[in-house]
Amino acid sequence: MHDDRSLVEARLKRVLDERVRPAVYPESVPLEVAVWHAPGEPVPVAEGLAAEPEPIEAGARWGAPWGTSWFRVTGTVPEAWAGKTVEAILDLGFDENMPGFQCEGLVYRPDGTPVKGLNPRNQWVRVGAPVEGGEQVRLHIEAASNPVILDYHPFLPTRLGDKETAGTEPQYTLTRMDLAVLDETVWQLVIDLEVLGELMAELPVESARRWEILRAVDTALDALDLQDIGGTADRARSRLADVLATPAAPSAHRISAVGHAHIDSAWLWPLRETVRKVARTTSNMTALLDDEPEFVFAMSQAQQWAWVKEHRPEVWARVKKAVADGRFVPAGGMWVESDTNMPGSEAMARQFVHGKRFFLDEFGIENDEAWLPDTFGFAAGLPQIIKAAGSKYLLTQKISWSQTNKFPHHTFRWEGIDGTRIFTHFPPVDTYNCSMKGSEIAHAARNFKDKGVARHSLAPTGWGDGGGGTTREMVAKAARLRDLEGAATVTWETPAEFFAKAAAEYPEPPVWVGELYLELHRATLTSQAKTKQGNRRSEHLLREAELWAATAAVRTGFPYPYEDLDRIWKTVLLHQFHDILPGSSIAWVHREARRTYERVAEELTGIIDAAQRALAGEGTRNLVFNSAPHSRAGIPAGGAGAAPSPSPAELSPRAEGGFVLGNGLLRVEIDAQGLMTSAYDIEADRETVAPGRAANLLQLHPDFPNMWDAWDVDEFYRNTVTDLTDADEVVPDGDGVRIVRTFGASRVTQLLSLAPGERRLTVETEVDWHETEKFLKLAFPLDVHAERYASETQFGHFHRPTHTNTSWEAAKFEACNHRFVHLEEPGWGVALVNDSTYGHDVTRTVRTDGDGGTTTTVRVSLLRAPRFPDPETDQGVHRFRHALVPGAGIADAVREGWRINVPERRLTGAGEVAPLVTADRDAVVVTAVKLADDGSGDVVVRFHEAFGGRTRATLTAGFEVAAVSVADLLERPLADATAPEVQDGRIAVRLRPFELMTLRLRRG
Repeated sequence: MHDDRSLVEARLKRVLDERVRPAVYPESVPLEVAVWHAPGEPVPVAEGLAAEPEPIEAGARWGAPWGTSWFRVTGTVPEAWAGKTVEAILDLGFDENMPGFQCEGLVYRPDGTPVKGLNPRNQWVRVGAPVEGGEQVRLHIEAASNPVILDYHPFLPTRLGDKETAGTEPQYTLTRMDLAVLDETVWQLVIDLEVLGELMAELPVESARRWEILRAVDTALDALDLQDIGGTADRARSRLADVLATPAAPSAHRISAVGHAHIDSAWLWPLRETVRKVARTTSNMTALLDDEPEFVFAMSQAQQWAWVKEHRPEVWARVKKAVADGRFVPAGGMWVESDTNMPGSEAMARQFVHGKRFFLDEFGIENDEAWLPDTFGFAAGLPQIIKAAGSKYLLTQKISWSQTNKFPHHTFRWEGIDGTRIFTHFPPVDTYNCSMKGSEIAHAARNFKDKGVARHSLAPTGWGDGGGGTTREMVAKAARLRDLEGAATVTWETPAEFFAKAAAEYPEPPVWVGELYLELHRATLTSQAKTKQGNRRSEHLLREAELWAATAAVRTGFPYPYEDLDRIWKTVLLHQFHDILPGSSIAWVHREARRTYERVAEELTGIIDAAQRALAGEGTRNLVFNSAPHSRAGIPAGGAGAAPSPSPAELSPRAEGGFVLGNGLLRVEIDAQGLMTSAYDIEADRETVAPGRAANLLQLHPDFPNMWDAWDVDEFYRNTVTDLTDADEVVPDGDGVRIVRTFGASRVTQLLSLAPGERRLTVETEVDWHETEKFLKLAFPLDVHAERYASETQFGHFHRPTHTNTSWEAAKFEACNHRFVHLEEPGWGVALVNDSTYGHDVTRTVRTDGDGGTTTTVRVSLLRAPRFPDPETDQGVHRFRHALVPGAGIADAVREGWRINVPERRLTGAGEVAPLVTADRDAVVVTAVKLADDGSGDVVVRFHEAFGGRTRATLTAGFEVAAVSVADLLERPLADATAPEVQDGRIAVRLRPFELMTLRLRRG
């Protein structure tokens, strides 16, 4: 035996690469190939099958970017191959990259029956095992010539990310289209050698097991005749049998392998291509389930299941059968694997409503787990949403990508803002694309943080991102790793089976409180501003549409648009996918998203208008409809009344240049360069702007991260900053001040105005943005000493520190908020509210003016200009609205955040409109008033405690209430919940801090 293990490893690699793997297919004959290139977008399957193709040969170029080509391959199995296993090898021009990032194909039989998908790791189609010889082979391939967008070194700007700019140059070279004999013994030998070689490489040098494997591999290679691999493969395998049969130690780590194909619902491909990716992957997985009795496959994202049902009924039939057999498992219970930082309260709830309901309606299956392996961090409001949906587990691995701090647990309970705790698992394999490599399995066992108290972890196994799924090679490796000395044990299990075992063995895991912040991809809170604005506005329009349609339905018999609202919600939820809403997809995706949001806004505005007209009736009175959850100007929340006419704010020249705005509550000074030098709270006798500083300051940074352009902003961006202090114009504009600045190739126009009778300065910013690799911030240095600040999240808010005492705090240099951030000293605070931005940063500095105080600066992230994957990211005109609210408590922050997002609507009518449901405490924020989705006519109202304290409140219904039940998010009454009493339409409730509650009101 060679004493030098490196020599054996080198020998093994060369023999595998140059002799054994090529011998897997020892004989082959070419197939005849013809192709038809579909014009424009993909065509129905029947049309592709019926098209008349033209001959093409291996070596020919094919496939314009984003095109579809239908290949027909035909041939005859040689008579001499009788009794052998034969497969078609169909290589469209694949390279060695992961599946899903280049050309792909779906193979059909002539009758339209789908066979399986084709990708770089899955190029074979079984013809017969064994064949008789003489069989006629005829297959059709729907091939997608999706261009390669992602080349990790480096990320280069490309026009290939949109079919409108991608051109027509063929992308691929047809490589191999053959019938071939599969030598199954050689194929098994490859797996044997790979498993043992990979295991050997992971074992300690001094390990006896490592040397035992090395000896066995060496003797197996000696047994091979390199000129007759097929004839000696069985002999070589026999030399490996003993080491493959040695069982694992009883203390070995236990891995639950879950077949998986994380498919991004859009990313480096458009939505329409994901429909086909899902069809390819599910075809592969149902075929693999037929071949491998122990294999289990789980797929999340109800939207993707719905696509298969709608667009590929022939694949759907196979999927339904596999689900019925219990081996193709719906996972996650969400409509898509969404971002969880930016979606609003109701949207996050509806992700579970629509996801879980789809699986219940189609299969009678209810998911216990939220399945979000690739989402970019997790908001602190999520645990109670998971619980309120009837689920109890969470899986993700993305936090392992954090750059600074290593998360201390793999299995733990995650506590949200209301105290809800969710059993959570981070797979220590640190990938959602596990391929059963020895390095992955060894890493999972070594990396597992909970040794000594737990032994189970999960490995999502299969090619993902662009799809592909589990391969037969992965299944074969898992079979050898089921009970193998030196390795963790591997068993195919469903997510439910894993979580049941993990929770049982670790009943008291550690607790992590607050958000699960990803120390990476922070710029996704800002990239593609129009996509984010479309999401925010769609969320609020949906709330308005449900509120007024329900009110009108109860009051006037208005036809409640169940189907329209259901469809629109699903559209908005789809676009919250974690590469669409975060702004990290190709140009095509965001171009389509903008148009979709425009259509959504038009349709929802139509519903709102129709419902409000039905409520207003005929008349000439000027009415204001208040959709916000708080009363304003005497108009109740969810009602309509006479329009008030408050006195406008005053505008006067400032002695030093510039202007002064005043309304009796605030006095705001704007200097000659359009900077806010003072925002004085008259009642509190308190200045808001830090001494010697100016607010409403636009700041420009260079922005060239080390990697992941659209995703990342690295902390060093702060090292260089340009304050945009020069103004082209500072002039009166109505009751406000208009400021114009130009810089680079861009132009900013701002309007600053004071709301009559309110402590609120509104800042409207229009940016005609034409910069590249820059980051635009809007800064407000505040005279507030605060060690923490509040950010709104789903169904409440939570606090982040303003200091950087530890690396955990320092890493949060860019963070997410919804409608507000709020800072305060005891008795006085400041809120900054917005209508469509999410990213921000808060820093604290010591002043140098001698009084020893500190300045806390809040900066809003407005725009970025990354060049990958969309080289024209955010170019063009953008409009933002923010408001500074001096003297604000948390109650003011909540209220003003809603007001800036839900404007008043004005029309004429007969008279006032009473609300359908109201709450008598501002702390109780009603996020949804709607009719029950089941068509019963029941009114569903969802609300939460928004200030962070306990409260009692009375909800008053503007209709006769026959019965009240506490329900989950899916509007199902909770059997273990005590229904609140109802008397004369008044319902008394008690809420814990940030508690979410859904009531179902049966009308009398």
